[in-house]
Order: sequence, then structure tokens, then C-alpha cells
Amino acid sequence: MSDLLKINVNEHTEQKNGLTYLSWAWAWAEVLKVDPLATWEAHEFMRPCPGSNMSIVAPCMYMPDESAMVKVTVTIKGNKRSCLLPVMNHKNQAIKNPDAFAINTAIVRCLTKAISMHGLGLYIYAGEDLPQVESDEAAAEREKREQRGSELDRLADELIEYHHNGKDLLAIKRWYAEDTWAKDSSERNDEITYVWGLLREHSKLRSTIKANKPQEQPA
Repeated sequence: MSDLLKINVNEHTEQKNGLTYLSWAWAWAEVLKVDPLATWEAHEFMRPCPGSNMSIVAPCMYMPDESAMVKVTVTIKGNKRSCLLPVMNHKNQAIKNPDAFAINTAIVRCLTKAISMHGLGLYIYAGEDLPQVESDEAAAEREKREQRGSELDRLADELIEYHHNGKDLLAIKRWYAEDTWAKDSSERNDEITYVWGLLREHSKLRSTIKANKPQEQPA
């Protein structure tokens, strides 16, 4: 695909969080100029359906930690190239239990990467696979996030156990306790959203928590 390798893509890229992204629509248009019969495919994967013995078809492959990967294959002039890409948030971090919007975003990003395997914009990925040295500060921050994530996972398990044992009052007190969540409001909201998601299969517990929200005292 030497024709694709020769194309300068600089005017069709954007910078976001230190990474360079190529417009997928423009990239695919360039592919069709080279091969009008080119095709691309977002792969589907089977996933066990929670609470049953059935499986469902998902547009991504789920990892043991509930993060996900998408896979796209691009065929140009009979040549197939495939790429995998994690479903990430705006900070380019893999996320757990991604929603449809995040999955769709990952698919189109993976599409441009698969196209680059045929040559188009390949140079913008130069250095991507170079090993990165993690600073002590970054390592400490990562370990802190991982530790907090484990604590929140245990919190969700604790709430579910309370509920199953008929101790909803303890679950309510634990949820609304001031020291349950981070003090920073932004981090607090992120933590609440994360744990709330872990309780999505326990609708009665979530309803009980919502119904017993303490009333705010007037100023």
C-alpha cells in the first residue's frame, strides 16, 4: 500500500491529551480512492448474560477486570489488517463497564489505527511502542488509584452482603457516611458513580439506598 504511505495526513489530525488522532471519515475516504471495494469490520464477541445461562453478542471483548477491547479489521485490495484498542475515557485510561458511546468511540479510533497498518498515517504512531519510564511520582499515584479501586470494590461487596442478609439499614448508613467517600467533590462523584455501577444488578438495593437519602438541613 505504498500509495497510502505517501499521503501527508498532518492537516487531518487533532491533538488531544498529548496524543494525535486522525479523522476516521477522512481516512476512510482516502482508502476508497485507492480501493472502492475496500471493507472494514468491527468484530463481535460473545459475552455471558448476567443472571442467566445465556450469552449475548457484544461489540467488544471484555477483560477479567470488566475493562474492554475492540477489534477492527480493514481489507484493502484483498489484504487484511487488524488492530485491537482498549475502550478508554477522556484521560486515555481503560475504563470498566464502558457504555455504548465509549465503545463506539473506541471502534472508530481502532478503525483509523487498522487503516494505518495499511500505511495511511502510520508515521503518526511512531514511538508509540517505545518503552515508557514511569516516574516515582506517577508510580505512586497509580498505586494509590489501584488501592482505592480495590477498596471501592470491597465496599460494593459489603453493601451487597448487607442487603442479602437483610441488613439494609447498615447498607444505607455505610453509603451515606461522610467518611465512605473521598473528600474532594470531583473524586467523590467519580467514586459514587463507580460503586453505583457495581450495584447495577442489585436494583432493590439501589432503590433502597435512593429512597432513604438523608434530607438536607436548611441553611
